[in-house]
Amino acid sequence: MARRRFLALGGGLALTGGLAACSSPLASGLTGSQPDTADVIFWNLFSGGDGANMVLMEDAFRKASPGTSVEATVLGWGNPYYTKLALATASGTPPDVGIAHLSRLPLLAAAGLLEPVERTGLPELGVTADRFTPAAWQKATVDGTVYAVPLDTHPFVLYYNVDLARKAGLLNAAGDGLVPLKGKDDFLAAVKAMKETAGAQYGAAMSITADPSTAWRCFSMIYSGLAGPVVTDSGTRIALDAEAVQETVAFLQSLTAGGLMPKNLNGSGANALFSTGKAGFLFDGEWQIPSYRLVKSLRFNVVPFPALLGPKPVAYADSHALVVPRNDRRPAARTRDAARFVKSLLDHSAVWAEGGHIPAWLPTQRSKAFLDQSPQRNYVRAAFDAQYDPAAWYTGAGSDLQSVVGGTVIEAIAGRLAPRAAVPALRSDLKRFTTARPPVTMK
Repeated sequence: MARRRFLALGGGLALTGGLAACSSPLASGLTGSQPDTADVIFWNLFSGGDGANMVLMEDAFRKASPGTSVEATVLGWGNPYYTKLALATASGTPPDVGIAHLSRLPLLAAAGLLEPVERTGLPELGVTADRFTPAAWQKATVDGTVYAVPLDTHPFVLYYNVDLARKAGLLNAAGDGLVPLKGKDDFLAAVKAMKETAGAQYGAAMSITADPSTAWRCFSMIYSGLAGPVVTDSGTRIALDAEAVQETVAFLQSLTAGGLMPKNLNGSGANALFSTGKAGFLFDGEWQIPSYRLVKSLRFNVVPFPALLGPKPVAYADSHALVVPRNDRRPAARTRDAARFVKSLLDHSAVWAEGGHIPAWLPTQRSKAFLDQSPQRNYVRAAFDAQYDPAAWYTGAGSDLQSVVGGTVIEAIAGRLAPRAAVPALRSDLKRFTTARPPVTMK
């Protein structure tokens, strides 16, 4: 495949930053030399707390397998990572194991960049469908073939201030969760109680301004309770439901128009409101949990969103997954080492859950090591109700679709776009992608 098409696989971004010494795994992956500096070369995109947890998991493998070396390389999150992974695979010398978001998997699989899991030796180690969260395993499957091993599910969730919830009368009898909420009326009443009964400045908060990805997650979660994917046929056909769009936008505006939630708020503003008890609820990803744990005066809990506009709860989510990039020259022994490394990461994924993520590996998800973790155990159901981005070459974590469509959602949340006007605006956004030439043919 031509180099320009591989650049498109990573989002159209050229490589940025200089390479380290030519013996590094990244440099060798792009220059054609064999990356043999360790028995297992592992690429990931984790920094901060996730990065520290991943190092602990890598070290656990090293300790259990002293004769097998692992070299981990951390690359920039988002499009740059996928561009480098695609180019390294095109050169025939990719890493032995890499991280991929499941929302990005359809394109990676269609481009022939990944080994099917059945050819990696992982099934022989017990890595089979029945041991994973069904939604994640299904998303790891493309056209009947499994190309990735899900590590987690990381959903968009509902945070709440425990003290304010108590004042608002929203805690259950045990005091360890919210009273049952179902439907928009219950939810709006709860947000209103946080503001008017508990005395919070806002009933809820969410990062909106300059944060199209969060706006997209929120919109997609609510919309998906009413309708199917916004695009179908591998991203070539717009399937937007006009009535569902209008109902979704009207619901979001009912939160902001009445002052229950700010119309314009950036990430640091949302963080400040929730951290200081000025907002009762927070709409955000579970990956923010470690940050809020550092606020000593804040008592909070996290639960899945209830059913809002549709009959069943929907959790917008993505998953980190482990993949074995295709390399026809990889020795069988090296593939076996890669499989053992992947299995070890699954077995130690309770460490990974410390970052807020729900283990996709059911033996860990059902283990005491995970069930002792709070609030993580409270929103496991979200992993089973997970709704991922629709399959298309332009969707997924950090994609242009999230930026463009999310930008329109921001305008609607702020009240600058009426529910009816949001329909053609979103159609126009989607047309930009559905009519573009894909870098690879997708079924």
